[in-house]
Amino acid sequence: MRLRCVVLDDFQRVATEAADWSPLRDRVDVVPLDTHLPDEDALAAALADADIVVTLRERVAFPGSLIARLPRLKLIVASGMRNSVIDHAAAERHGVTVCGTASSSAPPVELTWALLLGLARGLIEESNGLRAGGPWQRTVGADLHGRRLGLLGLGKIGSRVARVGLAFGMRVGAWSQNLTRERADEVGVDLAPSKEALLAESDFVSVHLALGERTRGLLGAAELALLKPTAYLVNTSRAAIVDQDALLAALREGRIAGAGVDVFDTEPLPADHPMRTAPRLLATPHLGYVTRGNYATYYGQAVEAIEAFLAGSPVRRLP
Repeated sequence: MRLRCVVLDDFQRVATEAADWSPLRDRVDVVPLDTHLPDEDALAAALADADIVVTLRERVAFPGSLIARLPRLKLIVASGMRNSVIDHAAAERHGVTVCGTASSSAPPVELTWALLLGLARGLIEESNGLRAGGPWQRTVGADLHGRRLGLLGLGKIGSRVARVGLAFGMRVGAWSQNLTRERADEVGVDLAPSKEALLAESDFVSVHLALGERTRGLLGAAELALLKPTAYLVNTSRAAIVDQDALLAALREGRIAGAGVDVFDTEPLPADHPMRTAPRLLATPHLGYVTRGNYATYYGQAVEAIEAFLAGSPVRRLP
């Protein structure tokens, strides 16, 4: 009997073009879905006859209640090697294997700098004004050279962001609960004495932390109030690290110069979500990992994972 593989959230309709799925042609029907399924009932209905699911990052949750409603499901392939929204214990109880893929840290680093530079130089406003025949030069850009870049997190992504900042001639500092002076010295940045000091001293703050109990809501109203009125905040990590209502209030009241955001509390973002119309906000629809190279890796290794599973030797098992 042929198996059915559903590929979730293929918004650009490129999943079957980004990799060679032909090794599965004789055994598996691949069904990409280009619309997001918003809740558990919709997922249960769409995946009722799925033997395999390929899911991107941590956008779609697979709690135990959903897995229990999918009796045919035998394999989930998630892009990346960490996925906190899959109930791995429930998957094991129901005989569902969970596998991951590699994921490059370069694309989110590059998008971080696209957002930061776009904010600093008013690129969207200036481009739109030029195209609309508006005034010549509307904004005065913020300098990077000599300014303070504060990083919350200095892991694989944060450290690469730091090195770009240093190349721009920025003074770079970093803080996280576990960050050591040895790690900061290794990257060539200052270790901030506290989160509060980092926020108060920085001209640009960029978030590069994993979401967990210690980081959820890490930046609330009190923390955002420490930022300079000329400071910019960039978040390409997880929305829940920054209190969304507090960020909206800071933007609306002009208490910070602006924010660059690639992650949201609800994704895809509803049409009436206030983030769509917030002032001083440069926002992108979670593009951090969305590049040709990453997609080739995600879907190419998904094919490998499915082949290995069918051969009885799963690869890159999670967690």
